[in-house]
Amino acid sequence: MTSPFLDRPATEHVATNELAFAIRDAFPVSPGHTLVVTRRLVATWFDATVDEQVAVMALVNVVKSLLDATHQPDGYNVGFNAGGTAGQTVPHLHIHVIPRYRGDRPDPRGGVRWVLPDKADYWTGR
Repeated sequence: MTSPFLDRPATEHVATNELAFAIRDAFPVSPGHTLVVTRRLVATWFDATVDEQVAVMALVNVVKSLLDATHQPDGYNVGFNAGGTAGQTVPHLHIHVIPRYRGDRPDPRGGVRWVLPDKADYWTGR
């Protein structure tokens, strides 16, 4: 198994620690969209060791601080896809840190719930 994330040069890392690194997403959905990736090639969050999970989440916090300073977003979506059915296209654990900006979506309520659009709008009773 190979990973396009491991092919990215270290000069592209925006933050690192012993077990993980952060890089800008090659296909960003918003300015500053960043991926936090394990150094070891594991497919999903559930395949990572607890130490790797802790290291990844520590870098999520570092990335958030960097993005606050450089992009000043109004909010964040943070998450991962685990398995093809959940939308994972690269079988290497990575957490998306997606800055959100006021007005980037007409109605942001529901956030990540929109992965299943017919179930996302719970607040109107549809």
